[in-house]
Amino acid sequence: MANIYPFAGAAIQSDSTCKFSVWAPFRKQVSLSIIAPQPQIHPMQPDDKGYWHTSVEGLSSGTQYKYVLDEEVTLPDPASRYQPEGVHGPSAVVDSNFEWTDDSWTGLDMSELIIYELHTGTFSGTHNFQGVIDKLDHLRSLGITAIEILPVGQFPGDRNWGYDGVYPFAVQNSYGGVNGLKALVNAAHQHGIAVILDVIYNHLGPEGNYFSQYGPWFTDKYKTPWGPALNFDDAWCDAVRAYFIQNALMWLDEFHIDGLRMDAVHAIWDCGANHFTAELSELVDALQATSGRKKFLIAEIDLNSPRYIMPREKGGYGMHGQWVDEFHHALHSLLTGEVNGYYADFGGLTPLAKSFQDSYVFTGAYSDVRKRHFGASPGDLPYHQFVVFAQNHDQIGNRMLGDRLTTQVSFEAQKLAAATVLLSPHIPLLFMGEEYGETKPFQFFTSHSDKDLIAAVTNGRREEFASFAWEGEVPEPQEITTFDNSTLSWETQTETGAALIELYRFLIAFRRTRQAMRNTTRDSVKVLIPQAEEQLLLVERSGGDDRLLILFNFSDHVVPYQYTGPGTLQKKFDSSAAIWHGPGTLAPDEATTSSAISLQPFSAIVYEIV
Repeated sequence: MANIYPFAGAAIQSDSTCKFSVWAPFRKQVSLSIIAPQPQIHPMQPDDKGYWHTSVEGLSSGTQYKYVLDEEVTLPDPASRYQPEGVHGPSAVVDSNFEWTDDSWTGLDMSELIIYELHTGTFSGTHNFQGVIDKLDHLRSLGITAIEILPVGQFPGDRNWGYDGVYPFAVQNSYGGVNGLKALVNAAHQHGIAVILDVIYNHLGPEGNYFSQYGPWFTDKYKTPWGPALNFDDAWCDAVRAYFIQNALMWLDEFHIDGLRMDAVHAIWDCGANHFTAELSELVDALQATSGRKKFLIAEIDLNSPRYIMPREKGGYGMHGQWVDEFHHALHSLLTGEVNGYYADFGGLTPLAKSFQDSYVFTGAYSDVRKRHFGASPGDLPYHQFVVFAQNHDQIGNRMLGDRLTTQVSFEAQKLAAATVLLSPHIPLLFMGEEYGETKPFQFFTSHSDKDLIAAVTNGRREEFASFAWEGEVPEPQEITTFDNSTLSWETQTETGAALIELYRFLIAFRRTRQAMRNTTRDSVKVLIPQAEEQLLLVERSGGDDRLLILFNFSDHVVPYQYTGPGTLQKKFDSSAAIWHGPGTLAPDEATTSSAISLQPFSAIVYEIV
């Protein structure tokens, strides 16, 4: 795909020269300092847009360099493709060539996604991309069609969630670098699995962040929870926008990545006529057309606003999907009874029923937590533009102890949570280890080198939990034990673990093969609360001639239900069945009008209506 934006970084050319370009509009002099293998200094020439350029012959992949600004300071490249010695060390030239074997891969539609979110460092004992490759057979056998990888841009040290990255173009050195990530994408495609990469275009991490010394990367017009806002609409913003657009297209084009999950899009402050996400989505759609491969953008956004995923021709920004945290909050609060912190807006069955039907819980109602009316209706946007989950890195890791749902509720409730997500019309997302009931936590961990920053992070974590009634001590993010405690055990062969895996496998296959489950239009789902006091939720789903009745019992006791609809019910699934290591089913295999159906505590049942 032709890149219409100014090039930044270092790239080996077809004539064997290496081209360097860096944006530093206020600097009077910029030089390229080759550090290894042979020290050299090369003056750079400015253009009228604030970029400095030079080309050097005889350089190869691995050449280490920095830029010298006004003979005052020597810094790594903001567009570095590799940081072999970490965030403070020299940048390195990278050869972009790779022997791909995924020519037959054309990608997946959003509606086909069964997403599995993972953190490369804690997913396996090797803590790298190869550790993920080694588990692709497991994921494929489960029915996973897409892996979503937490950010891999170079961050300080070798332990971090990835949201402290300061080199968006550089693949984390301890994970396996550029070729390690490409090998993972290549292998995933061979397994029929798409790859989604989590990217951060709303802030940059604090340690190793030298951007402000190059130019006006930040603006004082807005505030973010992570520091200065990136400059997407103020003076000199064109180069900043171009930088992040280049980054997105690099992942999707050169790295063959299928989609990007964009972190906290609500904090990409842009009041210009063409919002950054709209400009980016247009270019991603163009890349899809020219490459012949499906590409998509999924927003994490703390706004119940369909504008971000509405088509551009209808005044939207044209992104392709978004996370729905409210589905999680409603489900979590219902199962655990937690109603403090941001869970204060939830509790009871009604919020979950609302999210099941409308994706959002708040579509204009008053929010006690936000102290204002909040949200808008998603209208006729299909369910497959909304991603839901019972667990993810944020909702586990941002608990004080990083404790998973597995350790908070019973085994029957775990199965109910899985069924609620997988039987919903939305796109389901699983968090690594969820499928076998991992009990180890996923805690917040760092490996910073700045003592003041380490202290600030620790204190910040303690303050963050003040509105929650959680007990215990906040794990120290900097300690290696916090990272080790968060690495998956992969103890999948326990009695309950094996049963849970099979339940996930069955439900994933069920949603992929039933016409009613594949239908994601808004008129295909009907949600009812027939017995609010009994915590019983009914969902009817239809597609063509396929009709399903799904019953969820969120109470801790047996609940009777009398079917009054037409036709005959034939049972297809019961989470309480012995095959799923349950207490045994009470519901009949077949039922007709006026038949009594009993649901075990914390159970889900699926009937086909014939």
